[in-house]
Amino acid sequence: MHNKNMLVSILFFFVGFISMAQGSTPPPPMPPPPPGLPIDSGVIALFIIALIFGAYKSYNFSKHAA
Repeated sequence: MHNKNMLVSILFFFVGFISMAQGSTPPPPMPPPPPGLPIDSGVIALFIIALIFGAYKSYNFSKHAA
């Protein structure tokens, strides 16, 4: 019985080893993910709004400080 278990264990090991030795080609790599959202749409409008808001806050600050 002991020899039978040893034989089955050895055969099981070699079957796994032989199946790995056959070598299968790995799957092709995944394509890179698509780029995120563009950040350049509306940057000019955001800059103009920030400039106007900055001028408004500066004007209010100088008006209250005087």
